[in-house]
Amino acid sequence: MSGPHAIIHDSVLTCPHCGHQHTERMPTDACLYFWNCPSCGALLRPKPGDCCVFCSYGSAPCPPRQCAGGVPAGDQCR
Repeated sequence: MSGPHAIIHDSVLTCPHCGHQHTERMPTDACLYFWNCPSCGALLRPKPGDCCVFCSYGSAPCPPRQCAGGVPAGDQCR
């Protein structure tokens, strides 16, 4: 895709242990390495090769990965 594109800010995390789904707002400038499932209490960590829990268990990858490794500027990738 050429030019700027919109960043998805919310991702639905799905716990692989209990199947609970929870919508979380993703940070735009960092990766989230740990997430506690509010249903079963499992501590989720990224799968090997993924940078964060959103890339492993989310409905959308983290904003830095959405921007192909770049840092998002505002609400668009440049």
